Amino acid sequence: MSELKRVERIESTPLQTHTEQNVQGWERIGSLAGGVVMVGKGLRRGGIFGLIQVAIGGVALARGITGHSSAKSLLEKSRQDMDNVRAKIQRAGEDLSRLKANAEAATKTATVTGNDALKSPKTGV
Repeated sequence: MSELKRVERIESTPLQTHTEQNVQGWERIGSLAGGVVMVGKGLRRGGIFGLIQVAIGGVALARGITGHSSAKSLLEKSRQDMDNVRAKIQRAGEDLSRLKANAEAATKTATVTGNDALKSPKTGV
């Protein structure tokens, strides 16, 4: 008997992994318009520099059509990471200030008994 292998459905391809839109409004319209202009100029120009213009225009068009920019996602993620680090540093600073205030309060009420080693050092030790 032949074994039937189950075929699994592919939910997303590498090009479809980013479904969230992070480019909206005028930014998206600008990407579409700029992409069309760049592709048109690149096709008219020809050669290697024209090919580069077509590629850049294609990226801008894809950004405008999908509404997603990987570069913008990376920048937003690094901004979030920076904000998280800033918040941790601020909390650590607040904790340090609180510890300092507690230490100062504790030393104000402390009484020292015995010899002060700087004023009257012990002899014979």
